[in-house]
Amino acid sequence: MFSIEHDFDATVITLIDEGAAPLQEDVVIQSFAECITVEQFDPRTNQVMKITLSPEQARDLGAALNLPEGIYRLKPAPPK
Repeated sequence: MFSIEHDFDATVITLIDEGAAPLQEDVVIQSFAECITVEQFDPRTNQVMKITLSPEQARDLGAALNLPEGIYRLKPAPPK
């Protein structure tokens, strides 16, 4: 299950684990104009862990989810 919310400066996606136990904590993805952050609470450290991706890294990650094993470089998008 997931939710999508549009805030003033970001789109927020929350992924909720509904699989078999043990369940993982919710994952919150915030998409800003300049970066994408991925956050998840870590109960072992009692802290929220956060990574930040550039828009290009997020694009590459999305492409990588649908590609077989290998090394790739995506072509830049043509100018508009």
